[in-house]
This record gives sequence, structure tokens and C-alpha cells, in this order.
Amino acid sequence: MELTAILTPAPEGGYVALNPETGTTTQGETVEEALSNLREATELYLEEFPTTFIGRSLLTTFRVGAYA
Repeated sequence: MELTAILTPAPEGGYVALNPETGTTTQGETVEEALSNLREATELYLEEFPTTFIGRSLLTTFRVGAYA
């Protein structure tokens, strides 16, 4: 199964990793560590809540008010 990972530099160093399909979030000192931690967190989530995952996502963008 292929899922999305969004990595954002953390203000205190390292990276925050998010899987938007499941909502799992974690962190790591390096990109590799953050991805590894996210993989583990997402696997645990899917073991616990297998029926809540739809399996297909749509990624798009949108504009907000004054920033449009």
C-alpha cells in the first residue's frame, strides 16, 4: 500500500511527519528517521482501525480569503 508522507522541519530541529490519509503524526531527527517512525505509527494505526481507512485519497489545493 502506498501512502502520502508530509515532512515539515520542526522549529526545535528534526522533522514532523504526517500521513494525511490516516492522520498519524510523528517526528524524527532526520528525514529517514521521521519516515521510519511514520511508517511504524501508520502500520499500528491500520492494525487497530483497519475499516476506517478508505484506501484512496485526493490531493488538491485551495485558496483562503485574503490570501487568494
